[in-house]
Amino acid sequence: MKNYKTIVLSNHEISPDYFRMRILTPGFAAKAQPGQFVMIRTELMLPTMLRRPFGIFRVGCLPAECDGLPPREYMEILYKVVGQGTKILSELHQGDRVELLGPLGNGYDLGTPGKAKLLVGGGIGLVPLFMLGEALIKRGEKVRLLMGGRTRDDILAVTEFERSGVETYVSTDDGSLGEGGLVTKVLERKLGKHPDAEVFACGPTPMLTAVANMCAAHKVSLQVSLEAHMACGVGACLGCVVKGKGHSDSHPQYLCTCKAGPVFNAADLDWGMTAAPGNDCAGGGCK
Repeated sequence: MKNYKTIVLSNHEISPDYFRMRILTPGFAAKAQPGQFVMIRTELMLPTMLRRPFGIFRVGCLPAECDGLPPREYMEILYKVVGQGTKILSELHQGDRVELLGPLGNGYDLGTPGKAKLLVGGGIGLVPLFMLGEALIKRGEKVRLLMGGRTRDDILAVTEFERSGVETYVSTDDGSLGEGGLVTKVLERKLGKHPDAEVFACGPTPMLTAVANMCAAHKVSLQVSLEAHMACGVGACLGCVVKGKGHSDSHPQYLCTCKAGPVFNAADLDWGMTAAPGNDCAGGGCK
């Protein structure tokens, strides 16, 4: 974990209200793991505004600007404008200064080599799955991504996933792109074909709950990346707690999403009481 005071390399809209930001982060790429996140603030935010959490979409290197200088390491986030904080981010340009803390949290375990890998993402929940897909492909795995959204505008980065070698299936609730219906319908079909699969998911809590119930019924393993409001990102404020399996008033089992997660084994969570009201974070970026 490191605090970076750095600059924006690029920031542009990729779909209505969805943006991709590239940030200069020397020394970051070697540390970041699939499923981890960063906490970001900008000079334009009021001093009283808290940092916002964002999942890491990808890391990489650009060529050096001139001979004798090192390559420029960067990280990228994808985010949706949902409130004041993300609105400020969307107005940043190349060269604007930002401050970020990361990488934070626990990411995905790559699972058992040789087993079918099914990635399930809804909307901006696709963000942590890109690095996961890259890591699995690098290990020689066959990876299938089930990508869902309300409309075609919520389907992001299809080209990037396919270029990385991930076999991609698209579904939209309204049928405007790919197969019509919920992404869980596609998952049900794939689990029928791959009964020994391992599933990795990220998205809104209702989608994750449905995926967890389906995976439990098929007796396949599931890792989920949870979305939650975070004030500190390091487990100090306890603002992002969820209830673990076996939680009760007499025997509370609270888990910090930022420190114990954001990636959890689905079997370790209480899916009847996972999120407090309003605890969804609109897909990886709080208001």
